[in-house]
Amino acid sequence: MKLSPLCTSLLASFGVLVSASTVAQSNFDTEQLASDPYWLKLGHYLPNTFSGYESSVDKDEFFFSPQGKTSPLAELNATVAALYNSDSEAANEARCQYPARFTWLESKAGRQAQLECEEMQTWRDVIDPEGMTLVFPTAFMNNPSSMFGHTLLRVDAKDQTRHKELVAFAINFAAEPETQDNAALYAFKGLVGSYPGRFTVMPYYRKVREYNDIESRDIWEYKLKLNEEEVNRVLLHLWEMQRAEFDYYFLDENCSYQLLALLELARDDLSLIADFPLQAIPSDTVETLAKNGLLEEPKYREAFGTRLLHQSEEIDPRLFEAAKQAKLGQFPSADEYSDTERAAILEFAYEWLNFELYDVGLERDPTAKRLTELLYQRSRIKVDSPFSQVPKPSISPEQGHASARIGLSYQYSDNYTNKATFEWRPAYHDLLDSQDGFIPGAKISFLDTQFSVDENGTSRVDRFYFMDSMALAPSNRIFDSWAWNVRLGFDRRPDEDKLAGRTFAQGGFGKAWGDSDGLHLYGLFSAELSGGQLTDYDAVPGAGIEAGMLYQLGDSHRIGIQGQYLSLFKTDADQNASATASWQWSFNRNLAVRSQVTYQHWQEEDVSAKITGYIYY
Repeated sequence: MKLSPLCTSLLASFGVLVSASTVAQSNFDTEQLASDPYWLKLGHYLPNTFSGYESSVDKDEFFFSPQGKTSPLAELNATVAALYNSDSEAANEARCQYPARFTWLESKAGRQAQLECEEMQTWRDVIDPEGMTLVFPTAFMNNPSSMFGHTLLRVDAKDQTRHKELVAFAINFAAEPETQDNAALYAFKGLVGSYPGRFTVMPYYRKVREYNDIESRDIWEYKLKLNEEEVNRVLLHLWEMQRAEFDYYFLDENCSYQLLALLELARDDLSLIADFPLQAIPSDTVETLAKNGLLEEPKYREAFGTRLLHQSEEIDPRLFEAAKQAKLGQFPSADEYSDTERAAILEFAYEWLNFELYDVGLERDPTAKRLTELLYQRSRIKVDSPFSQVPKPSISPEQGHASARIGLSYQYSDNYTNKATFEWRPAYHDLLDSQDGFIPGAKISFLDTQFSVDENGTSRVDRFYFMDSMALAPSNRIFDSWAWNVRLGFDRRPDEDKLAGRTFAQGGFGKAWGDSDGLHLYGLFSAELSGGQLTDYDAVPGAGIEAGMLYQLGDSHRIGIQGQYLSLFKTDADQNASATASWQWSFNRNLAVRSQVTYQHWQEEDVSAKITGYIYY
């Protein structure tokens, strides 16, 4: 059969492409290179449970090969074919989409990569990169996605000073919900990976405003020990991430995990995400960077609220009242106050009003005018600030205890068999754990589980708390804070001749007082709904109070007395009452012993005593 001239031309062109692709692939041992650790990092490939690999990228457009998500070799062959296409325009387009891949392949061929990518070069010129800083905003209890804290990267420019840091660019990885979900649904979807996660680049001052100002979260900044070439390798791969999308999981494949995966590209020998097969808590990922020698001494950027609280503790009560009036435009008189006193009044009034602008949501224009007038009045007083600098905390977040915890204990019971127990909590912190490096007065526990084996050899699950969170910010003359808690899970309560299981949901709302680093008191109005074997599988509501006292005794000891009394409805049992006295002795950051005595009452009463050894890891 004779072919038409058009078919002959097409076949000839196809033959040239195949030949060019074959030549390009012959220059690389793709069988060997497909298992190179750096190639696996470029594709975000992770080992499967039994064999093979799978990329954590969940968007098909990221891959050249249809099998690219599960086959590093197929993706490498397709990448070589695209980057070394005989069509120079198509090859250059592929190289500008995947400059990190091309740079790596050229290095394997012993060549220096030549990139002609105008758009990428403009982007690099604007960023003007020289170094990088890891930024760690501390936990924010009022946002489920930020309860463990957050990490992002700041790209430091060549001419950057401390005063110019805010106009640098930040690299952020975050969940991007496509619907407006409430906090509970947001937390659940985040745990099961229902949101897409993407990298974005934005001005750093936007993130400081969000975290430092609006949410009043302290920020720790860790300069990374990366040279300019290593920073460039990270940014080349970040450019490739425009085509990538991931399933976002709050506990493991989250912001901190993906930033570690990005930073691994700085050096061939860096392996950072291997430390996090189950969960990646931000403070733990910071510690991993420290262990790999990548962090310099951190800088501390206190939040509006932290600075305001510090000044409120230093200002005299008489000047405090005058600052209230100054916020409203009634400025202190030189006849009534000294220059130093007026400076304190005006500075404190400015900080207070500025905090309320974000925290209360004051109307911006009139508030901005009052803030400007306060600054003007202060500028006319030629004395130094009467307030001291906010002290940098002695313990930074990565120096606190590790987020996961296991415990072994022995428990004695008055009415039931004694037992040995095993506890496991993957994340993250409770009120009796060492508070160093954590937000004082905050509890955030997920998947807290206890198994037991009694004297008769009977084993069972005693407790499974899907979530147990509590925020006990103390009220004071500046902050009128609310305290709250939320618990969801399974536990056991004294029934007739046995400890019977129940599933439950409980929430409380109230106030806390005192010093979260000293004597700390709280009281909550609480309600719950229980079901399961304990309630004969009926839904049993309850309501009442929950209260407690916590005390920090020295550096290593925490004492707690906590209890609740809830009246029960629609059941033979009249109350769900409990009280626990606890003492924890922390030998070091990751080793502690806790003793507890507990009273419980549902259908029957029981008193138990328990001693537990904890290892944090």
